[in-house]
Amino acid sequence: MLKVLRPLATVIEGFIDRIGGLTAWIALVMIGLVATNVLLRYTFSYGSVWAQELEWHLLAALILLGMSHALQRGENVRVDLFYARYSPKAKRVVDVISALLLIAVALAFIHLSLGYVEQSRSIMEGSPDPGGIPYRWAVKALIPLGYGLLVLQQLAQLFRLLSTPLQPQEAARV
Repeated sequence: MLKVLRPLATVIEGFIDRIGGLTAWIALVMIGLVATNVLLRYTFSYGSVWAQELEWHLLAALILLGMSHALQRGENVRVDLFYARYSPKAKRVVDVISALLLIAVALAFIHLSLGYVEQSRSIMEGSPDPGGIPYRWAVKALIPLGYGLLVLQQLAQLFRLLSTPLQPQEAARV
């Protein structure tokens, strides 16, 4: 059973990598959009509600789609004050508990956001501002999607932790 977990983790992490590549393009588009908006606003005194809202929507996509990739790459903020001094076995226990807790929190966010997204979709919520972006439910739908990706990434992390035995020298130090 444990031999199946490592290839499954590799598949999930490959998928998360592809999503991470998409978020890099979203960041590039967002930078171009912000630069264009600033140029138009301060050079030609022209502003667009639609373009400003698109900046926020792209930022939401960047964060929600990119958080699982950042976590996979270890680019999240960590506090290693105590963790660095733990034995390999204790580190593994902390990593497993952390993965399980993050999965639980992410599942709670998914559960809580589904009604929020459905309500927005059912009324075809759009921007309250004239000239704003319609279909606000679409950006809200990124909430359960982003947290779903986080669950997948943490499952892959958990699979890797459970399928990798402690090295003999690591186990001897415990």
